[in-house]
Amino acid sequence: MNRLLTRKRPREWHQLMLVCLGVALAVLILVVPLVLIFVKALGAGWQQLLFYLGQDYMRNALMLTLLTTVLTVPCNLLFGILLAWCVTHYNFIGRALLMALVDIPYAISPVVAGLCYLLVFGMESAVGQWFDAHDIALMFAWPGIVMVTIFVTTPYIARILIPLMQVQGSEEELAALSLGASGWYIFSRVTLPNIKWGLLYGVVLTSARAVGEFGAVSVVSGSIMNQTLTLPLLVEQLNNDYKTAAAFTAAALLACMAVLTLILKTFMEWRLNREVERV
Repeated sequence: MNRLLTRKRPREWHQLMLVCLGVALAVLILVVPLVLIFVKALGAGWQQLLFYLGQDYMRNALMLTLLTTVLTVPCNLLFGILLAWCVTHYNFIGRALLMALVDIPYAISPVVAGLCYLLVFGMESAVGQWFDAHDIALMFAWPGIVMVTIFVTTPYIARILIPLMQVQGSEEELAALSLGASGWYIFSRVTLPNIKWGLLYGVVLTSARAVGEFGAVSVVSGSIMNQTLTLPLLVEQLNNDYKTAAAFTAAALLACMAVLTLILKTFMEWRLNREVERV
């Protein structure tokens, strides 16, 4: 009923003008730059595109980006589920503070976050010196990239699951508990099916942010070619070296990932809205 009251078809000329203006701005600001990336990448032909895709620096950057994403998502998945379960099922001292702390990556610039990790785990700190003494490289290596990426993507899954679990309540879980079900059985057979689309939606958002993270990664990576350059860093490096065609090829790879993420995000959002409407 509320949706019928708030959404209506444009009938007056000024309503149609407003819709057309919104569509035109979206196309101009969002679609046109994306199309131009592919146009520039394909400007020299398919053979040139395949040549750049076959370069060692391109493959290494792609593999590092995928490795970072693959390691980041499970960590945030576990953290998001545990945190959402904790704050929606228990009332304890410091609960509000805990929920506020989750939003720190939203408030802090990624560059500042990367600098903080560099100060804590870099060679100038006691922690960094201890790791270096044990031949463990964190900063200017792939572990540091994974660490800061986990930090900046921490809130996404938790912030999606918390309101979803609050809306759904705990009646079904209490009913299963009263029937003698174990904790794992309740989570796997009752809780998880109810939050699965929200969980997948959070995974898609986390993956998208992990793939495209630039600020924090640029601080802790050292930008070492063939070692610590992710795709976003590689685009900047190639552009600074005046290798425009190669830079647009790397950007096209990121754009393909973005388009795939957008399709998955739209589908997950649609399913999530359906689940909420059922409640």
